[in-house]
Amino acid sequence: MMPYEMKVDGMAEISKQLEALDKGAPAAAAQALYKGAGIMAAEINQGAGQIKTAPFKFAGDGQTRLPSPEEKEIVMQAAAGIAKFDKNGTEVQTSVGFRNSGYATLNGKQKPIPQIVNAINSGTSFMNKQPCVRKAARSGAPKAMQAMRAEIESAFDAMTKK
Repeated sequence: MMPYEMKVDGMAEISKQLEALDKGAPAAAAQALYKGAGIMAAEINQGAGQIKTAPFKFAGDGQTRLPSPEEKEIVMQAAAGIAKFDKNGTEVQTSVGFRNSGYATLNGKQKPIPQIVNAINSGTSFMNKQPCVRKAARSGAPKAMQAMRAEIESAFDAMTKK
């Protein structure tokens, strides 16, 4: 059998491109995640604006009520935020919501804002549920994923064209 010889041009260029992608991928992923998280926060805040309210009244036995305009205003003022990014090796994670929103005064009492949001979103024994956060997450996820995909593709295109 006769030995064959194979010659490949451009391997150095491909190697450089792969190195650039390897170095730039974490930054591109973080930037894309930030963009996606911003879209999700905007969707949640928009969903909070659609909360139905009624003037506050105590719910009697077996009755439920809508959130009060004051409760809705607290949620609107708190606005969903983006948590600090958690970078773990090749993974970058964050969360969007009201977790660290603090406290607000409601009917003369200090209440944790996440508790108010949870009561509205999931309902309680005395409040009808209005899954505004869940609906916003469901409708915002495809938009966020598309924006993140576009951001990463743009960053990778820029890295490979250098």
